Amino acid sequence: MCIHGHIQVAEQPIMKNKKIIPVILSGGFGKRLWPLSRAMYPKQLQTLMSGKSLLQETVLRVTGLEFYNPVIICNDEHRFIVAQQLSEIGVNPSAIILEPHGRNTAPAIMAAVACVKNLLESDVILVLPSDHSIGDRSKFTKACQLALNPAELGKLVMFGEKIKKVETGFGYIKMGRELRDTLAAYEVTNFVEKPSKNLANKIAKSDNYLWNTGIFMFKSDTYVEQLRKFQPDVVKYVSKAVQNKETDLDFMRLDPKSFFQSPSISIDYAVMEHTDRASVVPVDMNWSDVGSWETLWEISEKDTNNNVLIGDIISNSTSNSYIRSEHQSIATLGISNLIIIAMRDAILVANKDCAQELREIVDKLENTGSELHSLHTKVFRPWGWFQTIDEGEKFKVKIIHLNPHSKISLQRHKYRAEHWIVILGTAKVTCGGKNFSLSENESTFIPSGEKHRLENNTDTALRLIEIQTGERLEEADIERFDDDYGRD
Repeated sequence: MCIHGHIQVAEQPIMKNKKIIPVILSGGFGKRLWPLSRAMYPKQLQTLMSGKSLLQETVLRVTGLEFYNPVIICNDEHRFIVAQQLSEIGVNPSAIILEPHGRNTAPAIMAAVACVKNLLESDVILVLPSDHSIGDRSKFTKACQLALNPAELGKLVMFGEKIKKVETGFGYIKMGRELRDTLAAYEVTNFVEKPSKNLANKIAKSDNYLWNTGIFMFKSDTYVEQLRKFQPDVVKYVSKAVQNKETDLDFMRLDPKSFFQSPSISIDYAVMEHTDRASVVPVDMNWSDVGSWETLWEISEKDTNNNVLIGDIISNSTSNSYIRSEHQSIATLGISNLIIIAMRDAILVANKDCAQELREIVDKLENTGSELHSLHTKVFRPWGWFQTIDEGEKFKVKIIHLNPHSKISLQRHKYRAEHWIVILGTAKVTCGGKNFSLSENESTFIPSGEKHRLENNTDTALRLIEIQTGERLEEADIERFDDDYGRD
């Protein structure tokens, strides 16, 4: 029930022998957390507050006897990173579904429903964004328990968080009457998406509004029925994309042509704002969508001056700021209310009150063709990672890290030559028709046009310095002949 200024959540035991299928959406970008979050390594894969990424924290939130192993939906570029992060926390997913194109949440959820229909013995779906923070896991679990009953009754259940402050960047849900035959679910009478400051102030003073967390629970048949009613083309084309899917290693790859034909639309606009099945369970689980640097500052642990300082930071007369450095030292003096983010290749300095406008900066970078919107200097690959540490006219220097028992593709480059110097571990090198080993402090030269491969057949990591020279030093200058990861 909702009491003035307070949300009370009743307890209800989860239904016996009824397991829930968690569907985790991991296709976002997180532009408002640039330059840390970028298209090729977005915020849900980053470690922001704890020793785990937001994706890992989300997955661990739905581990237990009442849940099946999760279904993850992500794009093709992130598939190996997602798989690796799940492996790091000891979770074997029920499925990893690859979106060939981003078509928003309604098609993504439809794809998950269609893919798992004959895979898992349940019809109850729990939809979770991968990039949110929930401070109180026990209250989240209780909310799942409370949502199960109305979901079984054919409702599309939303999780609504108690409003903590005036917020223009969130969506809002207006509660109506309490639903019969449920302990803590209410009908939904209205939605407000990212209101103006004045409207947000009015909403925050009302007892009938909640933040829309973007978390849903429903029976799969209920969702498909309502989606077919309001957006039949989504059901039509996504079903076709699933029917024509391909298995790629441990991934389900949706048919690109069919999936692209689906309308690009969110579950909110496609279904929730039109259906008479919408209901909401009020929660107070310290939820945040971690959508901006200001929000991250709010939910992070602060020092005595109300600062969040991460990295090599020296501050004096500094207050109410979020300062993060991934590489270099930062000294601050006489500042307040700032966001300072220093990466190897980009620095952001912004007033905390303008954090929501960062998306415009990222859009400008994308429109100018800059890779700063998409790539870090550190780029992850299925075999490990590489990081550019210096570059100039006709040269580039990288650190290459190969995981144990991993290898790059057999490949060649048309425009560049490479020098490899081993600094950690032992490398097996294929170059031309020769195979040989390199130990620490040993090196070799890979001429342009020569087929080559680097392997790590040991139980420890391999790390080397790669010096590229040539007229063109682009990542696209790779011709693959054999690849363990199915890349062209």
